Amino acid sequence: MNRMIPVMALSLVALVGLVFLISHGKPPSPSQVTKTEDGEVAPPSAVEPISIFCAASNRAVMEAVRADYEAEFGVTVEIQYGPSNTLLSSAEVSETGDLYLPADDSYLDIARERNLVDEIVSVAAMQGVVVVKKDNPSAIKAFDDLLGESVRLVQASPDGAAIGKQAREVLTKQNLWDKLDAATTAYRTTVNDVANDVKVGAADAGIVYDAVLHTYPDLEYVELPELSDVRADIAIGVLRSTTSSQRALHFARYLAAEDRGLKRYREFGFRTEKGDEWADRPEIKLFAGSMLRPAIEETIKLFEEREGVIVDRVYNGCGILVGQMKAGQHPDAYFACDSEFMAQVTDLFPKSDAVSKNELVIMVHKGNPKGIKSLKDLSQPGLRVGIGHEKQCAMGWLTQRTLKEGGVQTEVMENVTVQTPTGDMLVNQLRAGSLDAAVAYLSNAAGSGEFLDAIRIEGLDCAKATQPFAVAKDSKYPQTVKRMHDAILTAESKQRFLLEGFNWEPGSVPAAE
Repeated sequence: MNRMIPVMALSLVALVGLVFLISHGKPPSPSQVTKTEDGEVAPPSAVEPISIFCAASNRAVMEAVRADYEAEFGVTVEIQYGPSNTLLSSAEVSETGDLYLPADDSYLDIARERNLVDEIVSVAAMQGVVVVKKDNPSAIKAFDDLLGESVRLVQASPDGAAIGKQAREVLTKQNLWDKLDAATTAYRTTVNDVANDVKVGAADAGIVYDAVLHTYPDLEYVELPELSDVRADIAIGVLRSTTSSQRALHFARYLAAEDRGLKRYREFGFRTEKGDEWADRPEIKLFAGSMLRPAIEETIKLFEEREGVIVDRVYNGCGILVGQMKAGQHPDAYFACDSEFMAQVTDLFPKSDAVSKNELVIMVHKGNPKGIKSLKDLSQPGLRVGIGHEKQCAMGWLTQRTLKEGGVQTEVMENVTVQTPTGDMLVNQLRAGSLDAAVAYLSNAAGSGEFLDAIRIEGLDCAKATQPFAVAKDSKYPQTVKRMHDAILTAESKQRFLLEGFNWEPGSVPAAE
């Protein structure tokens, strides 16, 4: 009888586990994640609806996307439609809402200036055109045709709607706005109101975005060269008033995903470029030089938390990372210790941008007991010197170039007892007493000021390295990776770089030199 007790106990545990799995399923999607006032994750039943301020020009397609999203995730999406400027004012005054999608991203620039939005995700585009009835009964073929007394022309308000604002700006530059303004019989609140006027015969022509007419089978449009620059680049911004950045960004990623929201945008006549593949919780692979880890690790952790994504970080010497990439491993992003090691994989990363700079220094024990003042002093008889491995890391490659240009390569190499793939390993061996000096990056010395001194290498510009960041051309998540890059370029991230001994020079030098 006693033997049965452990068996029964194990069975009970298994039963409880099975019930838990059935009732809970997989971990909640970012769309279902919200937190209580105590910072605890709230259950899905307590998740608030996602609230969006959306331009009227996107109403038809957004209704389709909303239906898709609600069906897929069981989360309510509440959308307020209206003119872009009016919606911006509503978001600012109410201090509520998760997302803002205007008819043109210029309103997002304004929102960012007012500190109303954080992340901005590109979605699609629309072209400004002249709307007329099917078969163009008024024979509108040129700009001057809009100015005739027999043509009743309506427009969306330049002070409230994106299309009106853009038309006024573009035509003013061509000295045509005053003529069109005088010929306009009425201004409407939204671009949809303009299309409706033409549809019911209250107007003969109007200026709208082409995609708006997808739901108006009785209407067609005429493209005019004077309106070619009236183009709306559509993007969605995460409002700072959101109560859950993960939920807001989950919907934004869904909207801009190639096989989700963008599919709908194309169906509704919008112009799109290739977007991210959809993933409920994307997994991004980042290759980064080891020396960058102290400067970016906290930023990456915060990015993961805010976005609801997973970033698989691989830190190592850049020579090793390049070797792995050439052997077939293709990360979504690469943050190199030096532009030379980005140049070796331009087939995977054709475009990159500089973020920071670092410099080689000579690290010695506190107080510099060996009296080392320059590279030449590293050739002192009996000195134990450590450097980076030329083939395994950017630091080693840069060290060899610096020693060569300094005219001391042969002499110093006779004293080299250790070559490592990372600067941290040199610091550890120096602190352990197995080295008298080491050539490494200034950032490697950060945090060891109590034990080590850093001696600058004067007169050799080659001792400085540029750290470029690049998004892989074949990444499944280019927009998400770009936002990770943006996170690395924030003011908060800059302070982390400076504290770790880097110089902050984003975009200052082309990555592939």
